Amino acid sequence: MGSKKKATMGNGLEDLVKIGERKSLGQHVFENLKNAIIKGDILPGSRLIESRLAETLGISRTPVREAMHKLEREGYLRKLPQGGFSLLGLSRDQVEETFGIRGALESYAARLAAEKHQPSDLEPLEQKIRIYQKHLDSKDLDALTDINTEFHDLLYALSKSPKLIKMINNLQDQIYRFRQLILKDEKLAIMSNNDHKDMLALIRQRDAEGVEQLVREHLARGQKAVLESYDDIR
Repeated sequence: MGSKKKATMGNGLEDLVKIGERKSLGQHVFENLKNAIIKGDILPGSRLIESRLAETLGISRTPVREAMHKLEREGYLRKLPQGGFSLLGLSRDQVEETFGIRGALESYAARLAAEKHQPSDLEPLEQKIRIYQKHLDSKDLDALTDINTEFHDLLYALSKSPKLIKMINNLQDQIYRFRQLILKDEKLAIMSNNDHKDMLALIRQRDAEGVEQLVREHLARGQKAVLESYDDIR
């Protein structure tokens, strides 16, 4: 129980460590499993078994069971008749619903950003575009999802609307999974950064309607890409 040795189990669970503190142990396991799912370290269809996870982590089954039932309630896992849980993929309805909500919220955030920003606010966005392009040029596609997320977070912040930002952040887990899928395709990764450059130009010009429309088109392309890969992510 006191060991800090990293787990050796595969399926993306290498970052789960043995925990000595009993307090919030179930929450710790839940957060780490959820993070592994969102990051794509555990693939849809993977079977997770309480006893094996508990043994790997060096803890009792109780916190593992607590974590897995919470993941089941949140729609990430499905209980199997033969025991254990299976990681669910993204359903077509989830994809369409999430992108529909994103289209409304994020395009509005971009409109507000165009209206409310100060010129000095745009330098961090320019920097993210440059960093993204550097990784893109070196074919380091794995780094793009986090940089892309940081760009969008900075853009949302320019809306200066805490309530709107909170609503968008409530979708972040699903958004991250979609971004990972989209940005594995180099062609789509290039298009994404080109869109970001155009968004920044429109915001700088205070073209609220233009950037609002561009964000909707940007997300529509993303939805199309995810739906075309639907069979692969089920």
